[in-house]
Amino acid sequence: MAMTRTRRREPRSDFWPGFVDAMATLLLVIIFLLSVFMLAQFYLTQEITGRDTALTRLQSQIAELTELLAMERAGRRSAEDDLAFLQESLSSAEAEQARLQALIDEESETAAGAGAAISELEDQLEDEQRLSRRAMAQVELLNQQISALRRQIAVLESALETAEDRDRESQTRIADLGRRLNVALAQRVQELSRYRSDFFGRLREILGQRADIRVVGDRFVFQSEVLFATASDEINQAGQAELENLALAIIELQQEIPEEIDWVIRVDGHTDARPISGPRFQSNWDLSAARAIAVVRFLVDRGVSADRLVAAGFADNRPLQDGDTEEAYRVNRRIEFKLTER
Repeated sequence: MAMTRTRRREPRSDFWPGFVDAMATLLLVIIFLLSVFMLAQFYLTQEITGRDTALTRLQSQIAELTELLAMERAGRRSAEDDLAFLQESLSSAEAEQARLQALIDEESETAAGAGAAISELEDQLEDEQRLSRRAMAQVELLNQQISALRRQIAVLESALETAEDRDRESQTRIADLGRRLNVALAQRVQELSRYRSDFFGRLREILGQRADIRVVGDRFVFQSEVLFATASDEINQAGQAELENLALAIIELQQEIPEEIDWVIRVDGHTDARPISGPRFQSNWDLSAARAIAVVRFLVDRGVSADRLVAAGFADNRPLQDGDTEEAYRVNRRIEFKLTER
């Protein structure tokens, strides 16, 4: 019985592999179908998304076209308004053209005469242009000359600055030399003043205390009556004696004063205010100068060096006393001796 059971089960074992194969095949088909479905679903989703994007873009374009249409309608209305305005302006321009044409027709005859005037004005304009070109050429030349002058001025300014620097140095040196010279002159004046005092003192001793011979400031004064007769330039005997003593004093003086002091004794002739005229002396100038020269010649004859004497005539221009009295006349008639530098 056991063998019988075994034999009966053998057909079932042969059916199961076929069933498994069928089930595997069915499963593969199902998987394939699912893959195809998913792939179709993917492509469908992409198509729907593309259509949505296209729809959105289409809606945007429709909005833009709507806005452009509104703008076009507004522009058309503005163009229509402009057209109406232009038509009105054209009508006005045509009317104005007609009026101007009438005026042109009226003034055509006047224009013929004006043509000659215009031609003349054109000729004048051409002349003015030629003059303008010539003036421009002259201006250019002047600008070049100005540039050259500016360069020369710059050179001169530089030279001037250099000269000013040198001048300042020279002024400093001159000021220093001036100070030294003033000091030297002051010393010379002091020395000369000392010799003048000594000289006047000796003259006082030699000539004595006479009222008609006196010292006035820096001058030794002889009244004219001491030396000359009235209206004369000849030295009298008494005057010669006085001038002899004066010559001795001057000779002693010139031996004592140092050589570096360039001194002179100036002999000045003076007259009173009464005018004089005659064959020998035509004026007081002549008389005063002649008396001064006569004294200088006498002193030179007595040994005084001629280069230490100077003669000058002042007529009545430097009175010692004003007035028309005899006393004033007497005081103003005089011969003065002044020891001074040359």
